[in-house]
Amino acid sequence: MSSNYPSLFRSEEMSLVQLYIPSEVAHDTISELAEMGNFQFKDLNPSLTSFQRPFTPRLRRLAEMARRLRLFRSQITGLSPTLGIPPLAAVPPFTTVGPRAQNAYDELEEKLKEHERRLTDMNKSWEELGRRKSELEEKRWVLRETAGFFNEAEHRHTEIRTSFDESDNAPLLEHAAEYGNLPGETGLSGFDLEFVSGTIERSRMPTFERILWRVLRGNLYMNYSEIEEPFVDPTSGKETHKDVFIIFAHGEELLAKIRKVAESMGGTLYNIDSSQDKRADALREVSARLEDVDTVLYNMGQTRRVELSKVAEQLEAWTDAVRREEEIFKTLNLLSYDQGRKTLVAEGWCPSRDITAIQLGLRRAMDTAGTSVPAILSELRTHQTPPTFHRTNKFTEGFQTLIDSYGIATYQEVNPGLYAVITFPFLFAVMFGDIGHGILMFLTAAAMIFWEKQIAKGGVNENLETFFFGRYLIVLMGAFSIYTGFMYNDIFSKSLHIFNSAWEWPHNATGLVEAIPTGHRYAIGMDPGWHGADNALIFNNSYKMKLSIILGVIHMTFAICLQVPNHLHFKKYLNIYAEFIPQMLFFHSIFGYLVICIVYKWSIDWSQASSAPPGLLNMLIYMFLSPGTIEPGTQLFAGQAFIQVVLLLIALVCVPWMLALKPYMLWKEHNRIKAQGYHGLTGQENGGGERHSTEHLDEEEEEVGMAVTESSDDEHPFDMGDIIVHQVIHTIEFCLGCISNTASYLRLWALSLAHAQLSEVLWSMTLDLALEYEGGVIGGGVFVFFMFAVWFAGTIAILCVMEGLSAFLHALRLHWVEANGKHYMAGGYPFTPLTFANLGAEEEQ
Repeated sequence: MSSNYPSLFRSEEMSLVQLYIPSEVAHDTISELAEMGNFQFKDLNPSLTSFQRPFTPRLRRLAEMARRLRLFRSQITGLSPTLGIPPLAAVPPFTTVGPRAQNAYDELEEKLKEHERRLTDMNKSWEELGRRKSELEEKRWVLRETAGFFNEAEHRHTEIRTSFDESDNAPLLEHAAEYGNLPGETGLSGFDLEFVSGTIERSRMPTFERILWRVLRGNLYMNYSEIEEPFVDPTSGKETHKDVFIIFAHGEELLAKIRKVAESMGGTLYNIDSSQDKRADALREVSARLEDVDTVLYNMGQTRRVELSKVAEQLEAWTDAVRREEEIFKTLNLLSYDQGRKTLVAEGWCPSRDITAIQLGLRRAMDTAGTSVPAILSELRTHQTPPTFHRTNKFTEGFQTLIDSYGIATYQEVNPGLYAVITFPFLFAVMFGDIGHGILMFLTAAAMIFWEKQIAKGGVNENLETFFFGRYLIVLMGAFSIYTGFMYNDIFSKSLHIFNSAWEWPHNATGLVEAIPTGHRYAIGMDPGWHGADNALIFNNSYKMKLSIILGVIHMTFAICLQVPNHLHFKKYLNIYAEFIPQMLFFHSIFGYLVICIVYKWSIDWSQASSAPPGLLNMLIYMFLSPGTIEPGTQLFAGQAFIQVVLLLIALVCVPWMLALKPYMLWKEHNRIKAQGYHGLTGQENGGGERHSTEHLDEEEEEVGMAVTESSDDEHPFDMGDIIVHQVIHTIEFCLGCISNTASYLRLWALSLAHAQLSEVLWSMTLDLALEYEGGVIGGGVFVFFMFAVWFAGTIAILCVMEGLSAFLHALRLHWVEANGKHYMAGGYPFTPLTFANLGAEEEQ
């Protein structure tokens, strides 16, 4: 029976329900359930492939619409970056429900097709004109460069290039140079040299020149120049640098070879007349055509911009509508069709407390569709394991996510996420205890909480999104760190003198100085008199190490105790006296005894005692190695040897207790049931005791849709060997884990000590040096300012961020392994309802 209010103590009670949905309201019903976000549909067609499902053709059309929308988005953001896409909240919504919803989507599909056709035509024309513009620009450069070459040749002789092969066999050019009769000069009658001109990529020019000299054996004259401006490919946007070349040779055969080599290397050839007047006319013609092309490109760009602006106004609304429609039809593909009733049948899980709200939603869907036939909801009885669902808010969501990362809780087992709200930030603070660092962390998280609406609305940087998501976790971590900082009396590696110290240093003393007791006791936290003492590190080590053991034993004891509500809820009463009681006795006969000894040792004034304080670690070791024997001078209290023997015997008895009792009781119960004519045990170990048993329903119930689902958990035959092996593994894991897990809590001491020492080193290497600097007022002020910046940056980056992440991970491990391993089964699967809330999140990622 569910309570009136949601709680994180256990997951929500879930119900398996069946819906009979008339075809005319199916679309609106699924849409309404997705808006509510509290119904998880089951696939009732597992044997059908995606191509055999009835609504796949519709999904294909929607996928094509989504493709067009992605195309429009890429066009808007890539080709027209100045165009803005209004957010979804700023545009009128698109109709996705009601009688005209299907017609609206058909009209949208035609509209998208028309926009795509127009944009495709514009893009093709744009690309063609862009290529034409590039060709004209290349030709203009060729005309300019060739004109410049001929003009230069009219006034002076040009230098002849030497071959890369250093060939001396160049008879044609040698003769031309001898007579001073190169092309372009006035005396062209002696050698009628024709030429080839064009452009080629700059990177290919050296290779092109080398090949020509080798193929033509030096019978050519070549000149080239670089084009300063790069050419941009209109399709890919890639920039290309090119060179203009002009090659003179004699004979059609040599010219044909030059053309083939140039074309094979990607060059572009242009027919340039040798007449100066014709070249000038061609240059004017090319320039005029370039102006015309630029005008057409500008007008086309404006037209495309107008077209894209029309699309951008409704792009978010269309995208959201198409995504919603895709989710609806994907869900409709999960439903089965009842031929007899001519309706769609759906099954799924929902929180039991939400059944009434779902029924109201079904009635709203009927009103939206404009029909008088609502969907019928009926609750099913089943042995299937329901999904796990914890209702969280923005405060508890971060803590629950930490636990879910380890594993999803078994249905209705005790949820450790509830207690992690306190235990996680506290264990973190034990390792991170510093008043100053805690204040910085607290204020940062408090600022994110105070302006969370503005931050969420404006968007969060990807690197800071995790910190913003865990802002409530961080604010508690900071608050607890301030508290533990007061306990350690540590603020940026310094101490606070809030109350009177219990120690006073003598004045004008020399040599080894010992503090004098004042008769006071420091009220809260560590006495500041320890700060700066030679034995301060030894004292802190002992104090924090023992404190970490005490906290670890308390934490693990609490985790073991959480087994009891699980056993009671699942009616596994055998586990209480076969597992829980021997585990508690075993754990506390060893480590509970150690904690009592630590507290008792703290309560004794060893300065007034007749013996030195004994070492507790050696005491625990010799408790096993030599039971009943206490070395002289190491006794902690009277009767210690007898008590240790008793505790050791209790621990030894608990091992066979955990090993044998549960298998024996299960075997005995199995034989008792078998003697009554039954085979196998039901509901003993699978947690099914809280669910209703499967019963045969009469015909009247079946007519109104009450059906009984088949059990998804096959009954396994009783196997004594498997039970014994499982119990042996479980017992060994617990006994060995008690030792390793307790030792694992020493990380609380180690990280706390490391954090304090690192903070002290940073202070002494920066501000301490600056405050002791004696370089004048101006120089000292500049040095202090510089060192303060270094100290503050190191505090934030190293002590708060890096050390904070380290302590966070260690606290996470203590919860996942040391605590959850004692009681948390984590054998469930999450509740994933159909919802429109997270549409497009995966695509954006």
